[in-house]
Order: sequence, then C-alpha cells, then structure tokens
Amino acid sequence: MDLITVVCGIIFKDDLVLICRRKAEKSLGSYWEFPGGKVEDGESHEESLLRELIEELNLKVKIKQRFFDTVHQYDNGAIELISFICETENIATESTDHDQLAWVKVSDLLGWKLAPADIPIAKELIEEFKG
Repeated sequence: MDLITVVCGIIFKDDLVLICRRKAEKSLGSYWEFPGGKVEDGESHEESLLRELIEELNLKVKIKQRFFDTVHQYDNGAIELISFICETENIATESTDHDQLAWVKVSDLLGWKLAPADIPIAKELIEEFKG
C-alpha cells in the first residue's frame, strides 16, 4: 500500500490556531483537523499547502517553518502528515471541505475530537508552546 503525503497548516492568528471539522459524508467525517491536503505530483510541500488553503478556505498564509512530521496507518492506507507553522492576517469564515471552523488555544487542542493523524502534531504543539 502506498504512503500518501499530506500537508497541513498550523495557522496562527494572535494566540489561537485554526482547526476545521470534516463534513460528515467525507472519510473521517466529524473529526477536527489542521487544514491542508494531498501533495500533487510536481509540487513542493509548501506549494501544495498554499494551494490547498486557498482552494479550501480562501485563506492566504505565510509559512514560517516546517514543524512536525508523522506517519499514521488508517484502515484504508497510510499517510505521511507534514505540518507547517503558518501565520495569517485574514480570517477564514467558510470551507469547501469542512462544515465548521474554530480558532482555539493550543492548550485546548486535545479537548477536540481530532483526526488520529493530527493528535501527535497537537501534542507536539502543546509541548512546544506551553512556555
């Protein structure tokens, strides 16, 4: 089974981070995740993330740094999830792939029903930003 490379943005606005709830009819429906998507052939990770955030959220961000990578085995295959710390001056208000958006404190992330692949990233964020 192939490993699918997926990128996600940990998007900060002030002291809050954006999470998005997947639509019920999608795989992992009603789970919350950091927004992003699959890397297409010929794209860099950064190009893919910028494209996905504009397509899904109409949100322009500034990528600050690569943050944390994790591999998660789902029933239908494995994904490599590569996260980037991002900043934005804008507010995302709607999404093509999600039915809800929330800006939350990093310390509160594990109180949300996060997609399994996103949990290690949330834990790493909490560790990194608790100071």
